[in-house]
Amino acid sequence: MRRLALAATLLVLVLAPLGAEAAPGADPDVFAGLGTWVDIYDAPAYRSPGATAARIAAQGVRTVYVETANDRSTVDVVRPRALGLFVDELHARGLRIVAWYLPGFVKPAADLRRTRAMLSFRTPTGGSFDGVALDIESLRLKRAGLRTKRLLALSRILRTEAGETPVAAITYPSRGFERHPTWWPGFPWQEVTSLVDAWIPMTYTGGGFRGYDATYGYVARSLRLLRVAVGPEVPIHAAGGVANRMNAEELKAFVDAVTDEGTVTGWSLYDFQTTGPKGWAALAPLGTG
Repeated sequence: MRRLALAATLLVLVLAPLGAEAAPGADPDVFAGLGTWVDIYDAPAYRSPGATAARIAAQGVRTVYVETANDRSTVDVVRPRALGLFVDELHARGLRIVAWYLPGFVKPAADLRRTRAMLSFRTPTGGSFDGVALDIESLRLKRAGLRTKRLLALSRILRTEAGETPVAAITYPSRGFERHPTWWPGFPWQEVTSLVDAWIPMTYTGGGFRGYDATYGYVARSLRLLRVAVGPEVPIHAAGGVANRMNAEELKAFVDAVTDEGTVTGWSLYDFQTTGPKGWAALAPLGTG
């Protein structure tokens, strides 16, 4: 039975609708404005969900991005009850919540099940996520062509089954692929663009790019290359960080690059646990959206 179930799942992945496109009713506004991030390793954030939600809301955050699982997790949703309570507390304060899952592309059936778990998740009060995203960064599957095939198949299914729930793609920035061409040769920018409502490039510089000029240059080029790759219409949310690895001038460089690009509609620092007062102060010129 397990073999039959696996075979059926793989068939679904292969035969996913080729013409799936962004749903007309999916509103990308959920990815706009000021955001923050909570991943599966941020256990302290869930211990007092009300207090954490209040701290996030006090910063003017519009959208909280929460990780439900990754391909190495032992369950499809990590800490489901705690996550549900947290989502309810955030919703009670008027915030939107976007769930994200990090597929490994090694076990397609597990990736599909965990992707669907984002859509079926319900909180204790019956709430659900306001948006969902795939975190497209795993390089575990060394065959880039097969990795691309599985990414597109999974993305088509998510696009179809998400309906009016907006979908985003979280990715390495284009500049990252330019610097490391062996990471993902032939990354399918246009194909993925047709299946999502927004792009969220991980323009992380903390610890790797020192000073204003290096930080600004990397972020600015990343955003410029991404806009060329995905076209003028799709919204872009720029995620910087890691917050506590950036000094004041590097934080300013990120904000200046986002501002100067001119078409970015959302911004954030990864992640909430590592964003201190100087990080929030640095983001202030961008506003809350």
